[in-house]
Formats: sequence, structure tokens, C-alpha cells
Amino acid sequence: MLYGRAAEEEQLRRLLTEAGAGASAALVLTGEAGIGKTALLDHLASGAGRVLRTTGIESENELPFAALHQLLRPALDHLDLLPGPQADALRAAFGMTAATGRDRFLIGLAVLTLLSEHAGEQALLCLVDDAQWVDQASLDALTFAARRLDAEGVVMLFALREPRPLGLAELRLGRLDEAATAALLAARTGGELPAYVRERVTAQAQGNPLALVELSRAMTAEQRAGLLGPLPAAPGGVGAAGRVQAAFGAQLGLLPPLTRRALLVAAADDTGDPAVVLAAAGAAAPDLEPAEKAGLIHLTGSTLAFRHPLVRAAAYRGATFAERIAAHDALVAVLDGDEHADRRAWHRASAATGPDERAAAELERAAERATGRQGMASASAAYERAAQLSADPAARQRRLVTAAQVAADAGLFHRVAALLEHGDGTGSPEAARVRAALELNAGSAAEAVRVLLGADFGEPAIAVEAVHAALSAGDPGLVARVCERALAASPGPHGTLTGVALLLTGQATTPRWEDAARDAGTLFSERFLAARAAYALDDHRLAGELAALLLDHCRSHGLLGWQATCLHLLAESRLALGALDLAGQSAAEGLRHAEYAGLDHRACHLRATLATVAALEGDEARCRELAGDALAHATAHDIGSAAAHARHALALLHLGAGDPAPALAHLDRVPPGPPMLTAFLLPGLVEAAARTGTPRPDAAAGYERWARRTGSPAALALAARCRALTSTGEQAEDHFTAALGHHEPGLECSRTHLLYGEWLRRRRRRTDARRHLRAALEGFDRAGAAPWAARARAELRGTGEVIDETAATGSPLGRLTPQEREVVRLAAAGVSNREIAAQLFLSPRTVGHHLYRAFPKLGVTSRRQLADALGR
Repeated sequence: MLYGRAAEEEQLRRLLTEAGAGASAALVLTGEAGIGKTALLDHLASGAGRVLRTTGIESENELPFAALHQLLRPALDHLDLLPGPQADALRAAFGMTAATGRDRFLIGLAVLTLLSEHAGEQALLCLVDDAQWVDQASLDALTFAARRLDAEGVVMLFALREPRPLGLAELRLGRLDEAATAALLAARTGGELPAYVRERVTAQAQGNPLALVELSRAMTAEQRAGLLGPLPAAPGGVGAAGRVQAAFGAQLGLLPPLTRRALLVAAADDTGDPAVVLAAAGAAAPDLEPAEKAGLIHLTGSTLAFRHPLVRAAAYRGATFAERIAAHDALVAVLDGDEHADRRAWHRASAATGPDERAAAELERAAERATGRQGMASASAAYERAAQLSADPAARQRRLVTAAQVAADAGLFHRVAALLEHGDGTGSPEAARVRAALELNAGSAAEAVRVLLGADFGEPAIAVEAVHAALSAGDPGLVARVCERALAASPGPHGTLTGVALLLTGQATTPRWEDAARDAGTLFSERFLAARAAYALDDHRLAGELAALLLDHCRSHGLLGWQATCLHLLAESRLALGALDLAGQSAAEGLRHAEYAGLDHRACHLRATLATVAALEGDEARCRELAGDALAHATAHDIGSAAAHARHALALLHLGAGDPAPALAHLDRVPPGPPMLTAFLLPGLVEAAARTGTPRPDAAAGYERWARRTGSPAALALAARCRALTSTGEQAEDHFTAALGHHEPGLECSRTHLLYGEWLRRRRRRTDARRHLRAALEGFDRAGAAPWAARARAELRGTGEVIDETAATGSPLGRLTPQEREVVRLAAAGVSNREIAAQLFLSPRTVGHHLYRAFPKLGVTSRRQLADALGR
């Protein structure tokens, strides 16, 4: 029976009941040690039909995917039901096959799909106890799945001591009130304690249920009678958990020496295998009997488990330093075979009392294996410990920098800062790159550029990353300094670095961008720089193709941070082509990646892109929220390029609403910079200025110079439109006509039709105006650009045309939620539910749920009708 937890029990029971009807939920239970989290999970599990459970173990938290394997082991017979790449990724994570380099997002998605399959038609309860000790790789995969639960019939509960930012709802367990405390103590002691003994136990337990149970259990008969102090002394005398641990320590002290040794080895071990424990302790099965009879451990044929983590802590911390070292040495000796290589490495490291190159080398190999399985947090910890054991200062520094680099790849930037602080020097190119990555993500983009400027540009990676950082900072002075250094460095096989430097400084450049981006033998950062240059030169179709190519490379090679970056470029390319739905899908996926990996810098850029999509679609609240978040972060971290894109989104929001003055104010607040970074703002600025009666011919001329440099039809079309807006009479009309001659069909073409139609209507050429305004309306409706379509309708009404408002529903996708929209668009293209789930980080069951909700909104009853519905 639970005492004092009726409200919490009811809340959890309700989640489980709703899961029986197909709903899913995830919740984090937090509270101090012994507060009753495990008891609450046990109570819930006792009434659940299907349960998966894992418990974090402190000594196991550096072994990647250990807790995840423990949880999913009963469900692994469903692995063959997963899409091939997901099943392969999970098998590799568990060491069932060779590492494949799959990214950790694919592992998280595999967990989500496997839980959905294992649930079947029943409610599935997943319990993650002592999550504060779960290895980071497992926790990442589990929280990834938990945040995407929807309609699988799965309830996932995490129990941990202190709140952590897992992105999930939390339920804090407080201490028991006076009535619950009295009831629990009476139930445990038979109500026979003298009043003043009850008071002392209650005072020391402080409402902690485990403390009440264990302190009352640990008392002798004399203490129960009140003849002696009722409690053993607690080390440090602080907190209920300390007193409980002291009580366990007192119980352990009564056990035979060989039993205590076996429990020490078990506390140091993470396999839970009694045979391993007994062999390392030099003990036999009967030696465990006293601990089992005392209720300190639970034994089955294949598992040894402590009754509570504080028993494990008491067994380990109550031993002497020499005894702990001996226990780890003994485990090294008995854990043989390749499957225990990582465990041996960590036990050897735990037994080391000073520099030990053998232990350091073994840990380094363990780190390399963890990296191959995408256990980046574990790999970073292994490199760090290897550095601590290194006798050679150069090896120590190399391993520390590698630990920091791996932590940066995992998005653990708080670790990056701490690791760099412990370094012996900062002069290596690798150290400079890591410091710059830290600054770019958590500090200042401008400072990241300065860090790289202090390193050797003869190292290609330094030069390329300095250009990337300068493009992000957007500071003209820093851009000029980086370009000067880059032009003096080696140009590389494709001249990408030199070409971008020339492009930034306004000089002629003709590198083969496509060749550079497709060359698999070139630095990935340089390949991406070439793709970005193609985008800057307004070859948006090529940029999108290259971004997709590089994204595939990232996914197959586990380049976590670059995935979000490639998705950002893909989204911007699609946005420039007027494919709002596709752009929003790519940017949303990129933002999920960035937030999951802790890449705040890239998340800032992606929010600005999503704000632009929202502006064009007319979602004012979402646009303002996203742009505001992006602006705040960009301003605080000197990310000038993201700030410019956020202001551009807000300007488009106002232009779409027919309110040019605030649009102009936003665009005027963007500082001047190289055309490669700021040219995209000029067409909007020229339009806003013209519509407020303050033409900007200088801005139109500036954009025209840029368009001539790029030679891109898209840029030449916008340059002609800018000239039209700053010209008068026949010249303006000639420029509008020229613009439409350069345009491909798309959103920008529709905007030119709208502006030309407005210009014609003001000159009372209604028939000519209608032709262009109809073309604009058709294009805006097709793209889902609602506010722009509204502008076109208003102008058409001004020409005297009667508008059928009942037909002004825009794209059918506009009736759906964003998630439904993405699912329906893919389903209409013939993509299966499993393939959609893989693309959108959902479970197949949730995909089916979204389709079920979307069908009536679209007036269809089957997948076969979706394409026709969207076509209409």
C-alpha cells in the first residue's frame, strides 16, 4: 500500500487508462532519494498488462546504450518489423552487429518504432528508474522517443532525483505530510514504538518514506524500547538520504567479511551477473545468503540486484580505498572476452592510482568504439579519463581536446568548456576549432571568428571554418580579415575557399561549386561552403540538390551537427523556390535535430527560416514568436546573419498584410554588409520604400550590380522588379516585363505579377491589371501564401472583378495542422506509413492517427484519393 500518494497514483492510472484507448504520454517523476518514486512505479506496474523496465546504475553510466538494452531486451524479437536502417542502427548500438556509423536520431526513431510495435493493441508501460544514472546515449534515445509519442498507446515514465531539461512534463514528489508519515510508521512498526521514539524517527526521516522504513528497520530491540539513541550516526549528518545510507551501512557491518566483499564487488560491477561477482570476490553462492536474508539484495538464477541504490552506495562507499581498488582489479581479471572490453577498460581505469598508459590506451579504444555507436557522451568521458591517466603531456592534451571535440559533436557544450579549462595549452589547430565551436554555439559568433583568426590558416579546416563563422557573425570587419587570410592560404583543389573570399570582397570568381560540393575526398566543411555559395549566387535549384546530397552523407556518417546545417540550407533553397510546405518541413526537421543535439546557434538560424515561412503563410503569431526568439538569441550571441533573416521575416509579415512602413523599419535596422550576406534583403526594402513613397534607387542599383555578378535568372528578375519600382512611365513597365521574362513560375514570380497588377490598376488599366492579378492570385493560392492571396483578391475587387469568396480557401493543406500537413503531403506522393514515420520522427501508428484525422478535413476516405484532393 502507498501512503500519501493518492493524487499522484490517480494521475498515473489515468495515463495508463488513456493508453488503453490509444493515447500516449511521457512524464518525469522527480524527488529526492527514498521519496517513493520507485514504489510508485512498482505500484503502477503491478496493475499494468505489458511493462518494459530499466534502472540506471551509477557504475554503468559510461557504457553507451546499456540502459536502453536492458529496457528493450524483451522487445527485441520485434526488430525485424522495423525499417531496415532503423533495425541496423539499433543492432549496431547494442553491439549485435558491427558499427554502421548511423546517426543517433535514427537510433531514437528505432526506439519509437519498436515501442509502437511491441505495444500492439495493448497499453505499454515503459519505466526508466534512477534516470540520473542512465548513460547519456540511452537517455538521449529514450527522451527522443518520449517527446514524439502520440497515438501508440505507450506511457513512458522517467524517475530521477533532480529535475533536468528533458523537454517532458514533470511531476515532483514531495515529502509525506504528518498523517501519511504516522500511518506509514505505524504500519511498519506495528504501532508499538514509544511516542518519543516515534517523534525522533519522524524528525530524522523528514517525511522521506524510505527513511521511515529503513531507520525503523535498523533499530535494535533496545532502541525500539527507547533505551538507546534510536538511530545510527549518519556520515556528515545531513539529509534523510545520508541517514538512510548510514542505516544500510550499519546493516552491512553485521554481515560476514566475505559477504561484504561480494557486495562491494557487486556494487562496482554493472553486469548484475552473480557468477561474475562470485568469481571476482573469490566467494561462493552461500556467501550471498546473509545479505539476501537481510533483504539487502535480490537474487534470481541470472541476476543480482540491490534492493535500493543507497544499499549499493553504502556497500561501495563504506569500503576502504584499497578495498575498492582490489574490487576493480578483480573484475578486470574475470571479465574476459571482446564483449567486456569496455568494462575492463573502465575497471582498470578505476583501479589506477596514478598515470597509467595501458589503462589510458584501453580507454581511448573504448572511446573510439563508443563514437562508432554514436555514444558520444560516453566517448567524451572515456577520452577525458584517458587524459587524466596520461603520463605524457602531449598525449594528455590530445586526449582532452578530443574529449572536448566529441562533447561538442554531442551538443554537450557545458562539458566542452570544462574540458578546455583543464587543457595544458591552446595553441593546436584542434583546440582552436573546439574553442571556436564553443563560442559559436554558446558564446559569441564574432569571438569564434577571432579565435580562428589566431590559428594557422595553413590548416584547411581552420580557414574554411573561419569563413563559416564569419558568414554567421556577419560583421564586415571580421569578414574582411578572414577573406584577407583566406586569399593568402592554399586555394585547395577546387578553389572554393578563394572563390568565396573573392565573392565576399566583391571580386570576380568562377569556381566549380558543384564539383567541389560533390567531391567526397574534400573536407566536408568545404563541400558545404561550395553548396552555400551556389545558394548565395541564386542558383537555388542546384543549392537544394547539393544540400540533399550532403544531408545523405551526414546521415550515413553520423555527422550530427552538420545534419541540421544541411537541412537549413535545403529549407532556404526550397523557400527561395517558393515551395513553402517543403521549406517548412525541412526547417522543422532541422530545428528538431538542432534542439536535440543542443546546437543553439543553428537552432537560431532555423527559427528565422521558419519565421519566414510563417510570414508568407500568414501565421502572424507564429512568425512573431519565432522571429522574436531568433532575434533575441542572435543579438545576445553576435549572430548577425540570423538577425538579418529574422528581421526579413518580420518585414515580409508586414508586406503581406499591406503595411509597408514597419517592414521598411525592420529592414533599415539591418547593418550593411557584403552583398553575399545582405543582397537578399534589398528587393523587400525597395518594395517597402516604394510603397511608402520614399523610393530607394540606390538599393535597386546595388541589387542590380549583385544580379549582374551572379548572372542568375532569378536575381536578374528581382533586379528588374526593383528597377520597375524605382522608375516611372514606360520605363517601369519595361522593367516589369523584363522581370517576368526572367522569372520561373514560383512565389517571386507571383509577387512580381502582384506589383505589376497594382501598378497597372493605379493607372486605370483594369483589363491589363486583371490578367496579372489573376496570375498572382493563382500562384499565391497554389503556394499557400494566404496574406498575399488576400492582397491579390483585394486588388482584383478594385478592378471591378467579382470574387467568389467561397472559393478562397487557399491550399487544401491549409485546413490541416502542421503535422497532419506533412503526413498527408507524403502519403499523397505514395510514401508508406513506415517511410513517413522514418522521415518525420514519428511512429507508424501516429502517422496512421494523423491520416485518420486529416481524411474528413479533406473530404476523402482513402489514401488513393489524397493526390486528387490536393490537386484540386
